[in-house]
Amino acid sequence: MLSIIVPCYNEEESLPLFINEVEKVAVNIEHKLEYIFVNDGSKDQTLQVLRNLHKQMPDKVRYISFSKNFGKEAGLYAGLQAAKGDLITVMDADLQDPPELLPQMIQMIEESDIDCVGTRRADRQGEPPIRSFFAKMFYKLVNKFGDTEMVDGARDFRLMTRQMVDAILEVTEYNRFSKGIFSWVGFKTEYLSYENRERVAGETSWSFWSLFKYSIDGIVNFSDAPLTIASVIGAISCIGAGIALLFIVFRALIFGDHTEGWPSLVSIILFVSGIQLLCIGIIGKYIGKIFLETKKRPIYIVKETEEK
Repeated sequence: MLSIIVPCYNEEESLPLFINEVEKVAVNIEHKLEYIFVNDGSKDQTLQVLRNLHKQMPDKVRYISFSKNFGKEAGLYAGLQAAKGDLITVMDADLQDPPELLPQMIQMIEESDIDCVGTRRADRQGEPPIRSFFAKMFYKLVNKFGDTEMVDGARDFRLMTRQMVDAILEVTEYNRFSKGIFSWVGFKTEYLSYENRERVAGETSWSFWSLFKYSIDGIVNFSDAPLTIASVIGAISCIGAGIALLFIVFRALIFGDHTEGWPSLVSIILFVSGIQLLCIGIIGKYIGKIFLETKKRPIYIVKETEEK
């Protein structure tokens, strides 16, 4: 069986198009298919569309509906937990992930010793330049400072064996970053490249700000480098302040005290204060993550499934 996990947030327009395209590809797939749609607190008619799809294909379509919006990471985790297949894939409902790659991905796993076939965009054509710039910077930073390597342009769209999915499910942390977890658990992975695609319908829920916060979470979750950087900045500032203090004392002893320099003094104070606030903010981010983990809150809450 092949399990297809599809997190959904306001995808009422995309879902019928998505399932039609996958069904066209299914004729070239020998595996039995199961769709697992995870409704992540959508505000449109996504849930009603999923109910209708289940009525049309009760043996194929399953759905999980959250009590509110818990985020895509929670949707992925819920889908992986519900999947029954020997092979499991994660796809977006907007058809930016090409379904026609599935037969090739299945063949690659079945004819070799790899555990996962990932996909990556060959380019970022159609994406705003500033978003592309920050995305590339994110991958450079996380690969430079982190212990887990992440492939630039990699998508969540990937085909995994049951063994790899079981390993991912053992990572039960509340603060989840799936791209990092997919890499962290190991297992042999190969990547397929494809041309970037636009959404077939609807609008993306990922704004620049939400992507920025998501990237910060990715760096914090898989690297303690920001804490090291904060410590180094603090040490350099302390040493620099000590040297400056000695210089001022000796200058006053040799040349006498001067009252000039107040603007520069205020600038230095503001600069050092800014560094301190930056370092406190970095430390606070990590403490916040610890705080959320210790609460032991559920990653998601289910309100409705196709069974009830």
